[in-house]
Amino acid sequence: MRMSKGRLEAFSDGVIAILITIMVLELKVPRGADLGALRPVLPVFLTYVLSYLFLGIYWNNHHHMLHATARINGKILWANLHLLFWLSLVPFVTGWMGENHFAPLPTAAYGAVLLCCALAYTLLQATIVADQEAGSRLAAAVGSDAKGKLSLLLYALAIPLAFVREWMADGLYALVALIWLVPDRRIESRAADHPPR
Repeated sequence: MRMSKGRLEAFSDGVIAILITIMVLELKVPRGADLGALRPVLPVFLTYVLSYLFLGIYWNNHHHMLHATARINGKILWANLHLLFWLSLVPFVTGWMGENHFAPLPTAAYGAVLLCCALAYTLLQATIVADQEAGSRLAAAVGSDAKGKLSLLLYALAIPLAFVREWMADGLYALVALIWLVPDRRIESRAADHPPR
């Protein structure tokens, strides 16, 4: 049975918007009116910025992926819910890492959630590709998914690195965000070549 993807997109957009709202509400107003008052809240703010970027990247790429998707089914719905579950943990690990000034365990936990988000996105992408016709726009656009594989590798390296040099783990998280900051042009170009029916 063919299902509309409109409700899936709207629900996912709503969840991601709520997650961003939860994160911004966790930012505390500094006590004091000078620049020194910002110092204690700087780790929380920097972690918020990084997590905001990650959620924005997922929202952007999720939108492009669904735009290139011809139809959805029950497996795709469950794979999407799986992704949203891991994304829903981002505000928790964001707060934990920021409040503890990038301590090793919270930094590793942050990376573990990001790794699970990336795995869930990869699973959703594979589930959609498997359901589409041979030679679908999405399958052609994704190709070997080198960026996705590189991201998984960097997360896997960053998690144990957090217990050795947490600033290096944070650097790897930021590097993954930079890799994905520009929307996936492969999907955009395929969508432009073959508009959805």
